[in-house]
Amino acid sequence: MPRTGRPAVRRVEAVQRAVSVLDVLATGTPDLGTSEIARRTGINISSVSRLLATLVDTGLAQYQPDTGRYRLGMRILQLASAARQSFDLRTLARPYLEELSELTGETATLSFPGTHDVLTVDFAQSEASVRSVASIGRNSVAHATATGKVFLAWGGTPPAGKLTAYTDRTLTDRRALDKEVARVRERGWAQALREREDDLNGLAVPVLDGAGRLVAILGVQGPSTRFTQRAIRAAVAPVTERAGLLASVL
Repeated sequence: MPRTGRPAVRRVEAVQRAVSVLDVLATGTPDLGTSEIARRTGINISSVSRLLATLVDTGLAQYQPDTGRYRLGMRILQLASAARQSFDLRTLARPYLEELSELTGETATLSFPGTHDVLTVDFAQSEASVRSVASIGRNSVAHATATGKVFLAWGGTPPAGKLTAYTDRTLTDRRALDKEVARVRERGWAQALREREDDLNGLAVPVLDGAGRLVAILGVQGPSTRFTQRAIRAAVAPVTERAGLLASVL
């Protein structure tokens, strides 16, 4: 059969039913019996029994002899680990950057923290004629950007020496910066209002792993005349949601 460059669209019903069974087993409910799985999936009990036998045989499900119930099998973990290794964080984050840029009309960024700084590694550019221009490899100033404040709030090294004033709104007093960083940690997001550039506002949200460590930062930035504090507040929920989705696959 010649290649079309597109995925096949014809589906195998038995595979779809097997996935439905796995979805039920993955709900977090304690071990489930055949009848309960049949009820939740809407698949008749004899078909569920055959599907479970196949899933157990492949290691995707596990049978508990003492209770006669089923749970997810260890092979699920192996497949999840392989899936994680197949994608880097930039690949996983790219759809979210594009969604956020389209949703907000502004430039969405992905940044990675280091020991002393945090760098932009990818971005989705705003389509507006007047827009914030991001660049890969640019350092987000820790005390003067939303991304930098998230970096500080989750363990980043504060800048040494005198804090540079990029605008008349830049936080240059360390006590004021400490209070701001504490607020960021408490509420889970940061903003910077004309603090690095006079006409630039930004929002940033942390992407945390299972141990609560900062692994990436999602941000949105735009002209201060359009990406106002009200627009920033409206963007907090969708950016936070995407950060959570990204964190869920780490």
